[in-house]
Amino acid sequence: MSQAVLDGVRDLLPTIRERADEAERLRVVPEASIKELEEVGFFRLLQPKRFDGFEADPVTFYTAVRDIASACGSTGWVSSVVGVHPWQVALFADEAQQAVWGEDTNTRLSSSYAPTGKATVTDGGYILSGKWSFSSGCDHCSWVLLGGLVFNADGQVVDFKTFMVPREKYQVIDVWHMVGLRGTGSNDILVEDVFIPEAFTLSMSQTGACKGPGQEQNTSDLYKLPFHSIFTGTITTPIIGMARGAYAEHVEMQQKRTRAAYLGEKASLDPFAAVRIAKASSEIDAAWALLVNNIREEMDHVAKGEKIPLGLRLRVRRDQVLGSQRAIDAIDALFEASGGRALAEGTYLQRAWRDAHAGRVHAANDPERALQMFGAHEFGHKVDPGMY
Repeated sequence: MSQAVLDGVRDLLPTIRERADEAERLRVVPEASIKELEEVGFFRLLQPKRFDGFEADPVTFYTAVRDIASACGSTGWVSSVVGVHPWQVALFADEAQQAVWGEDTNTRLSSSYAPTGKATVTDGGYILSGKWSFSSGCDHCSWVLLGGLVFNADGQVVDFKTFMVPREKYQVIDVWHMVGLRGTGSNDILVEDVFIPEAFTLSMSQTGACKGPGQEQNTSDLYKLPFHSIFTGTITTPIIGMARGAYAEHVEMQQKRTRAAYLGEKASLDPFAAVRIAKASSEIDAAWALLVNNIREEMDHVAKGEKIPLGLRLRVRRDQVLGSQRAIDAIDALFEASGGRALAEGTYLQRAWRDAHAGRVHAANDPERALQMFGAHEFGHKVDPGMY
């Protein structure tokens, strides 16, 4: 079934690419694209089988995201971050899973995990308030996952949790006016004094330990992977997809290009152009290979019933942040070598350049922090596994 989803996604790519300008004008992925992705089963890839999902290999999910982003960066980004949420919902208590999918297994969730909200402990749950930024794809979702610090009665922080909130209890504030990833509709979420039952929360200490109450119902190895491995991959994969799309357009453009400044030389006969293409393709391939191989290695440990080594989890993050940078470096090199026509509105290259650099500023792509932790672990220093 997973292959059928990939085939269905690939059939949609020409149409998704044609709608890229529309997504930018609307500042949100067109509803038709979301509906078509839903119909081919994309949003079910990481969803539990008991809710009509496929429980697919994460690499299958990443492959679909990569392909979508190669046609439209904004659509790939939204597909990735919305499409990964069923994986986390599967870790929540069964009561929360039933609330999301019990009546409609097509239900989607957006998110904003930075703990900019505040939750206070009360009987049976928490009172949540705050404003969260950058909830990509929220216009296409009827629930949201929000990060928040938990305070006790004495005002002390006692936990960091994800809170699952239904649409009628939050407000979407239209603030997304950006030059990159313009079509993602990454608007703000406002919550004011909403009661969240305990069952609709998940501690980051649990996900850091690769645990969650939902594992009682959803026993697949898929749901035993580290949160930070799965989720940070959803940020790098669209950028790799953008790089693949930029590469394809660059090669096509250069095959047709005549360089007036160089006495009518055909760009395809320029040896330096060939070198740039070789280097860019290697960077893109390396980013993808490392991401895929690392996730597969984690899956192998889980399949054997083994604990995933901290060193491997840190390597996932090391290669993830560097994978984003490799893909962006490739896009930069291709863009710079493409000539003035690459600046034209409607070209994939200029859009990929803007979208990839917008994706670069996501917190998951903070290279120094991830690389410092990897190096510290290699030197024998203690590193908190819950963050990786």
